[in-house]
Amino acid sequence: MAQQEDVFKKIVAHAKEYGFVFPSSEIYDGLSAVYDYGQNGVELKNNIKRYWWEAMTLLHENIVGIDSAIFMHPTIWKASGHVDAFNDPLIDNRDSKKRYRADVLIEDHIAKIDEKIDKEVAKARKRFGDSFDEAMFRQTNARVVELLAHREAVHTRFSEAMNANDLDGLRQIIIDEEIVDPISGTKNWTEVRQFNLMFKTEMGSTADGSMTVYLRPETAQGIFVNYLNVQKTGRMRIPFGIAQIGKAFRNEIVARQFIFRMREFEQMEMQFFVRPGSEMEWFKYWKEWRLRWHKALGLGDEKYRYHDHEKLAHYANAATDIEFQMPFGFKEVEGIHSRTNFDLSQHEKFSGKKIQYFDPELNQSYTPYVIETSIGVDRMFLSVLCSSYEEQALEGGDSRVVLHLPAALAPVKCAVMPLVRKDGLPEKAREIVDELKFDFTTHYEEKDSIGKRYRRQDAIGTPFCITVDHQTLEDNTVTLRHRDSMEQQRVNIADLHSLIHSQVSLNALLRKI
Repeated sequence: MAQQEDVFKKIVAHAKEYGFVFPSSEIYDGLSAVYDYGQNGVELKNNIKRYWWEAMTLLHENIVGIDSAIFMHPTIWKASGHVDAFNDPLIDNRDSKKRYRADVLIEDHIAKIDEKIDKEVAKARKRFGDSFDEAMFRQTNARVVELLAHREAVHTRFSEAMNANDLDGLRQIIIDEEIVDPISGTKNWTEVRQFNLMFKTEMGSTADGSMTVYLRPETAQGIFVNYLNVQKTGRMRIPFGIAQIGKAFRNEIVARQFIFRMREFEQMEMQFFVRPGSEMEWFKYWKEWRLRWHKALGLGDEKYRYHDHEKLAHYANAATDIEFQMPFGFKEVEGIHSRTNFDLSQHEKFSGKKIQYFDPELNQSYTPYVIETSIGVDRMFLSVLCSSYEEQALEGGDSRVVLHLPAALAPVKCAVMPLVRKDGLPEKAREIVDELKFDFTTHYEEKDSIGKRYRRQDAIGTPFCITVDHQTLEDNTVTLRHRDSMEQQRVNIADLHSLIHSQVSLNALLRKI
């Protein structure tokens, strides 16, 4: 685990050094849990968004997109339940004066028990070698059985307290398990209380004439209040979906793990409107389809798993997370939820407007049920970055850091390099750049030795480097170097476009889904 944490620290440092992610407002000592995307980060992020958008809107003729405003009428958040129920259970340590999420403290404690179990298993595997039967060891080793029973007991109490919204129960677990404040090391805890996560602001110019509005904590409600506008103007027939990419804001107290949990983040959400009674088959469809979208990137099928929710939101009748193996464990990157007709019914009730769908096949009006797919752009970015990062030892004692980014997502698709800065090579290299730049993000590199230039491109994940040398001037061929294998092939300049396109186009990626 410690080794994985070291790798994660290196990834965070790499992201800053190579222009992917910077701490926000850094010259003013930063702003906690807010980050800016640098010149390479914004390209990677935009490519992820494009991959999602095109997978949704190009591959499904019954899905269209919208872009709704961040500010919305405050009653929308009353109707959706966010004003009353969008809370985190918080606890303070009186000695360190730090505030924590009670549920996160308990989750971390359970993770520590898991680590102890894994350590026992690892020690036994080392001792017994090839003859080691892990399943049998977990069932029979007294220490492991004891730890598993303890973990199960804590987990059961935790689930019950969360489901019952029992704040005293959460605090009691923290007391009984003797969980200490990571800073002060003491157990001097306050009561647990609820804290609303929405950011508030005032709209209007005068103190008595202003209205309290919220920064949206999710993008879904902008889709729900517009669903009839889209349905009527687009003449959509159920089932149909509405997709949206946009910023959301949550006043997280425990914002951590780099860009995994931030206060300002971006979501890619799709709400799919279906006939009541058909929602479970559509839930199954979207659960499987979304996992295929992730796996098409080739980051490693074994890094994904489903996690069915034990605690369902009050409006849901089914919910599954797609979790990805980050350096700090399996974490949620996407949620697929069957939201029933809760949101639309609530907006109909609170607005007093009829927003039902008339089904011409059934000749009746009803409130559609909704299947939601919701994915965090920043979490997706982090999972791509973490799974692509590798420190490689090369022959001759050399080494390199390489980002094995899926080629279609890479910020720069190719770099063109003259071998030397003379003899007409830079001019020839510029000609190639001018030809490729209309279709691919192309870099021109002439500073430093060719080896250093290759290393720089490896570090930002550029799939192809094109080297122009003296032979190029004779026969119009260049050296094409492949990032992952470092293999070099001699190719004709005229073939460059089709060779690169076959590897880096989104089209090829979309066809894999």
